[in-house]
Amino acid sequence: MKAIIVGGGIGGLTTALMLRARGIDCELYEQADTIKELGVGINTLPHAIRELAGLGLLDKLDAAAIRTFELFYLTRHGQQVWHEKRGLDAGHEVPQFSVHRGRLQGVIHQAVVERLGPESIRTSCRLGSFTQDEGGVSAFFFDRNGAHVHTARGDILIGADGIHSRVRDTLFPEEGPPLWNGLMLWRGARDWPVFLSGKSMIIAGGLNAKAVVYPIAEGTSPATRLTNWAVLVKIGDGSAPPPRREDWSRLGNRDELMPHVAGFSIPQVDFAGLIRATPEFWEYPCCDRDPLPYWTSGRVTLLGDAAHPMYPVGSNGASQAILDARCLADLLARAEHPRQALAAYEKQRLPMTSDIVASNRRGGPEGVIDAVEQLAPQGFSGDVDGVLPYEQREAIVRGYAAKAGFAARVVARS
Repeated sequence: MKAIIVGGGIGGLTTALMLRARGIDCELYEQADTIKELGVGINTLPHAIRELAGLGLLDKLDAAAIRTFELFYLTRHGQQVWHEKRGLDAGHEVPQFSVHRGRLQGVIHQAVVERLGPESIRTSCRLGSFTQDEGGVSAFFFDRNGAHVHTARGDILIGADGIHSRVRDTLFPEEGPPLWNGLMLWRGARDWPVFLSGKSMIIAGGLNAKAVVYPIAEGTSPATRLTNWAVLVKIGDGSAPPPRREDWSRLGNRDELMPHVAGFSIPQVDFAGLIRATPEFWEYPCCDRDPLPYWTSGRVTLLGDAAHPMYPVGSNGASQAILDARCLADLLARAEHPRQALAAYEKQRLPMTSDIVASNRRGGPEGVIDAVEQLAPQGFSGDVDGVLPYEQREAIVRGYAAKAGFAARVVARS
């Protein structure tokens, strides 16, 4: 069996490693001229790290990332709504990692090059079209100028080509552009003094106005960490297209951002100072797509953001792509026919990820902050239990963890 993978992001690269581990041949095609380490910080959850550890990447990830120790949910006024341990400290068998997205991608990319050979990845190849028949699938690739550069032939084609997926657009030509909910996300990272444990993550504010800060790598000295920050603010009602196209490499405007930063209080860290000290940062309108009725058509299927783009809530985007890759590779290794495997993959993964997309639109686990802020919009005195009892807060947070598949086996109240 041979698979054609379209897209050299985290999902596509992980799929290549998973297939290789099961003795399945594959070639990966990326439209960019090189596979660059783009982005800023992300969190990769234990259920996804378990899969990467199974590929022998745990030591490399440890060298590139921070093992997340704890998570705080605060109101935008800085009052604590929820606190919990994460990763190993929450009872998981493997860590949760806070990591620069590009470094995570780089670890996986290097493993693909070492195990499959550099010739297994073809860059500067934009998918133009594909055809399939009873014997397989053919994919036709072009360069930036529209010249045909390669034709690939395989048993299956996996579209792991992101939210603007060409494969998805071919399967659903009437779908239209991604959906914008009116939220704008600004993100950056800067070497900054350690706060709390040096492995702590803070999320302050609900879905319509949120600040996030956590370390993603060791700093230039023992007293600092490379610290990721994000600000998510509703600037529109979602009835119109975003002011600028979704592009992870678009630089942000400080004059647009700073008035929003003033609305947050985070006692544990100088959040505004961190942002002011960051020389450049990026903006991204938060977009997703409605869940699809199916992912698979014959010998072609979707994976990762091409299948289920979701809002950056609950640390699930990259994690779910990694889980897609494991599931698909396992089924392909066991199936009598590849089409049987693709159908089983869709049946297993589509409903779960559709639920997560819907939950993220409602705020995901961070909806516990919204719930408290709705009841006490100007803050509260005393304990948060007087606003929203522990059991109700727990139901929101743990319910999402169970839905997304990373609930810890051992949980202590905190």
